[in-house]
Amino acid sequence: MTAILNYDVVILGTGPAGLQAAIHASRKKVSVLVLGRESKSSLFHAHVENFCCLFEIKGQDMLRLGQEQAKNFGTHFRSEDVLGIQPHVDRFVLELEGGDTIEALSVIIATGTHRTRLGVTGEKEFLGRGVSYCVDCDGNFFKGEKVAVVGDESAAVDGALTLADIAGEVHLIYKEIKAAEPLQAKLKASSVVLHEGAQIETIQGAEQVEEISLKDGSRLAVSGVFIELGAKGLMQLAGLLGVQLDAEMKYIAVDRGQATNLPGIYAAGDICGPPWQMAKAVGEGCVAGIEAANYSKKLRRSA
Repeated sequence: MTAILNYDVVILGTGPAGLQAAIHASRKKVSVLVLGRESKSSLFHAHVENFCCLFEIKGQDMLRLGQEQAKNFGTHFRSEDVLGIQPHVDRFVLELEGGDTIEALSVIIATGTHRTRLGVTGEKEFLGRGVSYCVDCDGNFFKGEKVAVVGDESAAVDGALTLADIAGEVHLIYKEIKAAEPLQAKLKASSVVLHEGAQIETIQGAEQVEEISLKDGSRLAVSGVFIELGAKGLMQLAGLLGVQLDAEMKYIAVDRGQATNLPGIYAAGDICGPPWQMAKAVGEGCVAGIEAANYSKKLRRSA
């Protein structure tokens, strides 16, 4: 059974930027929800030695302490990915992989910029010529065609379901599905062809992608390969909202208050560009948390 939940501030990302934003937003006495899995943060596997006042500490220990701090101030956490965000009147509606809907007065994007690649032959060579990392961005170019989606988490499952209404035939290549049960149920009831335990070895073709070969020796004729590893990335979430990116289309453009071009949408951390340092992420998270909380309070007062 799904639910509609309301928060003043929703934060996407459980890294240092997201956690610091949560701490400062919660201290402003607004309702705060953090979405994401801490193991996806680049800090989770890091060993910190250059952060002021701390020395030789494991990244995952810092994340755990940050969560405890945020929770002490009232922050709520959900280990779920966001499948989509849509503006609606004076708020934003977020669809979660578990099926619930979240309504937020403001949103802070702190998801980082890391894009996991397969690292197989042909992936780099056919990028933009059949290989894509964004179903939402490129799916419509493959109407009626045969395509493959690679991945086992929410982005891949949601991408495959999206393509099922666009492409002629959709194949999902995965080891073991890790998405939430409601999303898995939708997948099983769909027309998507499942290849459990399969792994791509090469992506092949002449000018465009024509087929993929799997490690079991089998081949699959496709014209598109969508690599969707993990959760929804920067281009999907920001692009669908209309958030302005920088001149190189790599990072989210923000002002000194970490605000984007869309009122109510803020960003912090690596997603705003280099340097890739935790100190920068924490500072930006602090500013974004305060500004988003103030924005939400002002919106509530004017309602």
